[in-house]
Amino acid sequence: MHLKTYNFNEMKYKTEILFLSFLMLLYTASAQPEQDKALLNGFHSISSHEILGFVEELSSEKYKGRLSGSPEYLEAAKWCADKFSEWGILPANKGSYFQRFPNAFTEVYSTGSLSYSFDSKETQYSFPDDYFPGSNSASGTVTGELVYVGFGITALELGYDSYENVDVKGKIVILESGVPYTKNDTVQVKWTPYAYHRYKLENALAHGAAGLLYAGKTANPNTIHLENFIYAHIDKKVVQQLFSDSGKNYDEVKKKLGTMEPFSFALNTGQQVTISAETKHFPMAESCNVVGVIEGSDPVLKDEVIIVGGHLDGQGYLGETFPGALDNGSGVADILGAAKALAQSDVKPKRSVLFILFGGEECGLYGSKYYVSNLLFPVDKTLMMINLDMVGNGTGFFVSNGKTFPGLFRHFEQVNKNYLHREMKASEQRKNYGRPRSDASIFENAGIATFSLWTSNSVHPVYYHHPLDKTDVLTPEIMEDAAKLIYLGVLGVANDENL
Repeated sequence: MHLKTYNFNEMKYKTEILFLSFLMLLYTASAQPEQDKALLNGFHSISSHEILGFVEELSSEKYKGRLSGSPEYLEAAKWCADKFSEWGILPANKGSYFQRFPNAFTEVYSTGSLSYSFDSKETQYSFPDDYFPGSNSASGTVTGELVYVGFGITALELGYDSYENVDVKGKIVILESGVPYTKNDTVQVKWTPYAYHRYKLENALAHGAAGLLYAGKTANPNTIHLENFIYAHIDKKVVQQLFSDSGKNYDEVKKKLGTMEPFSFALNTGQQVTISAETKHFPMAESCNVVGVIEGSDPVLKDEVIIVGGHLDGQGYLGETFPGALDNGSGVADILGAAKALAQSDVKPKRSVLFILFGGEECGLYGSKYYVSNLLFPVDKTLMMINLDMVGNGTGFFVSNGKTFPGLFRHFEQVNKNYLHREMKASEQRKNYGRPRSDASIFENAGIATFSLWTSNSVHPVYYHHPLDKTDVLTPEIMEDAAKLIYLGVLGVANDENL
């Protein structure tokens, strides 16, 4: 892909010309030249070099992938809080930068192993190409024959049972994520409880399974630790081999799952898999959100707040560090870049701005759920929330829900139109009847006007929940522009007295 190169001196000159017109949106025509200069200084203080440095720090080995609840996550949270303090951003929780909440976690000490034997042949699978160890797996080794149970759901009230007519006692089950019903409507609500990963593990164990293979190699701590229950995530090519040796075509089997009828079966007698894991569970651990606030300058409007948030946690260490550079070191770094500029700008927001770096997102949105249950500002005083997740690979922006709140969105839209010149698309808010997948959804459900900022048109491969999610897959220029978009857009909302 050919990327356009820019003459930055020329861009800066054009920027300053365009910026003067943009000030008409942020402030009244009586704004003084010194104020204009101060706003420009804050804008130009945001640099891709510094923001990339934030990601390099957060994705470094010493934080071991920032698994929520782990000592390394807490160290990463302290580093972010220290930055807030350094920049003059105040602790938002009764003098503390932290909101603490329970967050059990499982430490994984090695990649474990996965092997397969059938018909006098043995295959030793390799990490990370063929499998990932389960993030919440018990420690030990299990060997068993195989039973495919589709979605692994027992929903008798819906006339659906993946375990009907198959015996999984002492066997290793292979199952899929998701549910058979995929329409986003009121019927979906009935299926949502069965979409959670922890339910699927518990249901497999309840039916007597000795272990589990998740079809789909995606690391995921959003499960549950079950004593003596060992599991792993396997790549599609591994599933295809297991099925092929049993005379089945995996792609054809998956098509049958879409018919709303369970499709489960035992693989050939003698097909055996051995899963080994080396882990330790910490049930009493705690994690935290990092919370910092810039108090509004207006004596009345300061009681209202704009929230800028993104999750700090990642996948952790599964025998190798999952750095989480894009997911979500990039979003956190963009927030830090904007936060520093806002805190150090001589142009102050009239409304308060609250920065939240969430813990426990990857575990099940723990941090955002905790905040909404333990508000630092009332819902009726929360003007909006904007969430940044994976905002670091691409050339354009996408703003979920932007079209639903035009009075808020216009501030961000004008920043982009008059200054950043990126492709920017937005969507209407649609009610999600399925399993909530992001911190933004928790705020939406609380009745708060919520945007999600994403980057579009990826330039580099996206290594989702993968050890290759490193800084070399980031686009520093888009991260700089994301921080600038937040800086000016939030300042525009904060100082709009007509909202």
